[in-house]
Amino acid sequence: MTKKDFDRLLKKYGAEELAGSFVFPAENSGRDEANSTKRLQEILAERRASKTPAEKQKAQLMQLRFQIEDYLKEKRFNGKKTFGYFLKSYITILDKKSNDFADEIDIKPTELSQYINNHRTPPQPVMIRLELHSKNIIPAIHWYRLAENRKLHELMTDKSLRREQKKYVKI
Repeated sequence: MTKKDFDRLLKKYGAEELAGSFVFPAENSGRDEANSTKRLQEILAERRASKTPAEKQKAQLMQLRFQIEDYLKEKRFNGKKTFGYFLKSYITILDKKSNDFADEIDIKPTELSQYINNHRTPPQPVMIRLELHSKNIIPAIHWYRLAENRKLHELMTDKSLRREQKKYVKI
């Protein structure tokens, strides 16, 4: 910003309003910038090191939730990012064995395996259990929408089903 621009703004708004409404760029030397960046990195490293395992796990679960939300906002189906993919990620973050996790949400390990491998869509009660298990970090509606995403894709792209069902329509 030039002195002329500043004077024009000062005349129009006054010093107090300018101070409250505008952010004026600070002029830092390259060395000041490098020192600021280095100090910020040190502070962040200290904070990360001081987190408890429970805090780290909660942060990872929040990160998983945001990944799910970002994926659900996309309008394209991604065959890799399925209900099973995110469920497996959830179990990995918890550092649980599949059998132990299945026991915690009161399902059979084989049933859990079918959900993870996308051989079976979980019923709504299981999605509620997942929400409760995550202490509401990942809502049941997210799990539901992940499962529905796959069904919608199959419905839209299954040409053989369309050909098969055509014989039942009388036009």
